[in-house]
Amino acid sequence: MKHVKVFIEKSSYGYSAYMDDTPLSYSVFGEGKTVEETIDDFNKSYAGMREYYERNGKAFEEIEHEFFYDTASFLQEYCKAFSLAGLERITGVSQTQLGHYLHGRRKPSQKTIDKIQTGVQQFAHNLTAVRFA
Repeated sequence: MKHVKVFIEKSSYGYSAYMDDTPLSYSVFGEGKTVEETIDDFNKSYAGMREYYERNGKAFEEIEHEFFYDTASFLQEYCKAFSLAGLERITGVSQTQLGHYLHGRRKPSQKTIDKIQTGVQQFAHNLTAVRFA
């Protein structure tokens, strides 16, 4: 089974999800006003593609897919939960830089993407360890 990256990006409608370039004979796309709607639409489109292939007697290559945000879309989705000041403390990336990424004025380097991802994942790990009495 092939492993395929599915990218979630902010769009004029809301969000879109699309497959990374693959040698598959098909491609799947999803969209929605929220990330949840977009992922649900992508999964429904994938199921619809499988049904189409089966109905037409074509071999369908199953995939295992994983969703990835581009940095701007992640910042736009989670700016409701995190301020840029909070994200600066979590990631070590300045508010100014994060603002540029959020509004699409600049694209982060791979090193900065890794720094943001590491900071967010460490924060999430710390949150899951919290227990209330």
